[in-house]
Amino acid sequence: MSEPPQKPRTSDPMHGVTLKAMVEHLVDRYGWDGLGERITIRCFTHDPSVNSSLKFLRKTLWARDKVESLFRHSVAHPRKTPRATVDQDTTAPDTAD
Repeated sequence: MSEPPQKPRTSDPMHGVTLKAMVEHLVDRYGWDGLGERITIRCFTHDPSVNSSLKFLRKTLWARDKVESLFRHSVAHPRKTPRATVDQDTTAPDTAD
């Protein structure tokens, strides 16, 4: 017997990724302030939360398209260093004597 043909694997970074996962990834990477600077929509700039953002994005195609585009970009260009390392204040005095 022959095996059934396998479906080709997709290289689409969006395959199987929920809108919630995209928003959470972007918030982890950029923070709410950075996300609001990159995509200027009220759900990211005024009292942001994942739930309120999802409500808006599910109803608003143009905004969801922007989120998906930024998500694709962030997946294609991962950070070389974690965000916490990038955001650390390097001007603090060295306390080791």
